Amino acid sequence: MRREPAGDVGRAKEMDETVSEFFRRTILKIPMTEMMTILKTWNVLSENQLQTVNFRQRKEPLVQDLVLLCEENHASLQDAALLDIIYTQFHRHQKVWDVFQMSKGPGEDIDLFDMEQFKSSFKKILKRALKNVTVSFRDAEENAVWIRIAWGTQYRKPNQYKPAYVVYYSQTPYAFTSSSQLKSNLPLLGQALTIASKHHQIVKMDLRSRYLDSLKAIVFKQYNQTFETHNSTTPLQERSLGLDINMDSRIIHENKIEKERVQRVTQEIFGDYPQPRLEFAQYKLETKFKSDLNGGILAEREEPLRCLVKFSSPHLLEALKSLAPAGIADAPLSPLLTCIPNKGMNYFKIRDK
Repeated sequence: MRREPAGDVGRAKEMDETVSEFFRRTILKIPMTEMMTILKTWNVLSENQLQTVNFRQRKEPLVQDLVLLCEENHASLQDAALLDIIYTQFHRHQKVWDVFQMSKGPGEDIDLFDMEQFKSSFKKILKRALKNVTVSFRDAEENAVWIRIAWGTQYRKPNQYKPAYVVYYSQTPYAFTSSSQLKSNLPLLGQALTIASKHHQIVKMDLRSRYLDSLKAIVFKQYNQTFETHNSTTPLQERSLGLDINMDSRIIHENKIEKERVQRVTQEIFGDYPQPRLEFAQYKLETKFKSDLNGGILAEREEPLRCLVKFSSPHLLEALKSLAPAGIADAPLSPLLTCIPNKGMNYFKIRDK
């Protein structure tokens, strides 16, 4: 793609093949229904070039035609990485996202933020520490930047097929990262984020989900927006509890009063807007065995008893919100279940006081 000195012809050819394969595999994973939309968003191939392609043919020859156009345009490794970012933005729910929170040092003021300076600093920090790393950026809505990092080692080139992603919102202390198999690079990533964004410290929050928009809504306290839901669009408060029409009128009256109380309490706790989407909440309990009776194996145990409870649902908070109105649980629910959005946590450790 890029002309190299004569002595590096073999190396250039190898690089061309590597980049072409990266293009091929990236385009291959794009669904046919989204192909044109993503390619137009990418904007590396012109409108005229796209019109020459037969998008009704089978996918393998279609991908080959698109790769040839990329080669004609001398598209680079960074162009391929940008295409992968756009694909990931369309399919962000395929990844599991962790949340990191940064903080300023004591007495530090909020500095003026420059996105280009942030990108330059972030990239320099990674490159200084690790020779083989590819860093790519794409600006997004709400002053956010998507960062794609293909990690290598001191002796291996970056693996373009297992990148890590970071979504950082400028002038906020929050960054969202896709879970990476290379845990050893997390400290370096945290250092780059902290320094580039002019913060002092970074910690990983006990909050994780596939739904990036919901995580953002939780940490930024933006609950009153529309989230994807898996259940009926009919509000739970409007659904019938299945009361028998022949039931005694006094019982119906009592049921109506109780139903109104449950609705009121549920709305006070959860609000009347759709909940952020999380798939689970996990509770780890550690407690010492306590008994009024002396002796016994458990009484002599030094280690605490441990128990793990996990609540799972395609839409956990909406499921919890529906429990009391459906008559499955008493209202109000335990604060351990209702505090998830306010605390910004879905991993809890419960220990003896």
